[in-house]
Amino acid sequence: MTATPLAVAPAPRERIVLALRAAAKHGQPALVAFLTAGYPSRGKFREHLTAVAGAADVVEIGVPFSDPMADGVTIQRSSEQALRAGVTLEWILDELDALAPLATPLLLMSYMNPLLSFGLPALAGRAVRAGVCGFIVPDLPFDESEELRATLAPHALALVQMVTPVTPPERLARVAGASQGFVYAVTMTGTTGNSVAAPKDIADYLERVRAVATVPVCAGFGIRAREQVEALRGMVDGVIVGSALVEVLERGESPQQWLATLRPARR
Repeated sequence: MTATPLAVAPAPRERIVLALRAAAKHGQPALVAFLTAGYPSRGKFREHLTAVAGAADVVEIGVPFSDPMADGVTIQRSSEQALRAGVTLEWILDELDALAPLATPLLLMSYMNPLLSFGLPALAGRAVRAGVCGFIVPDLPFDESEELRATLAPHALALVQMVTPVTPPERLARVAGASQGFVYAVTMTGTTGNSVAAPKDIADYLERVRAVATVPVCAGFGIRAREQVEALRGMVDGVIVGSALVEVLERGESPQQWLATLRPARR
């Protein structure tokens, strides 16, 4: 009798790719949802995370930081309050340890300082044990990312890279080609949370990103409504929703119901 080979679980960073591509097969962009850890309630973090993970395809967990330079007022406010409540990277990882494993891939979105304070040598192994699949680090330039990349690589954790409409073509090819999990295509210059129309040449920009990316491409900054998601259908594999979702949690509304309103009808 021939033994049936055991299925091999995908590597953490590959879980992100598979989740995004699975959603995109249904003809609509995947939803990558952001929440700030421990906000608006430290005690409800696990509940909020589980609810968001139940409605999104990938979840970004924001690690609070005192100077979130890439974030608008909503996420700045959430970070400040979470820090005052005692939320740290160590606390976040402990909370994830206490949760039953989630089917939805999780990323930590952190500025570099909390990662350095935690200690890079211990970071990757600790993150894997907590069920984290990768990191987004907005203030880490691609040219200075080798140390963190080398730390994450043995554990197959993703380091997601960000590009913008003003990234020069040669650099765009290098950064997008090196990104893992997905390429974070910022749709405008400035900070998160601004509800503005995408530039007229957004389709050309996203086409350029997809042409050089080896992983899915997700668009972010300013996504708040189904109409925006619908407009990006076919241009990207996923959309990233941050400030608007944080505001939903602030108001005590259901993140699952709100995220469902963003999904266009399947084709």
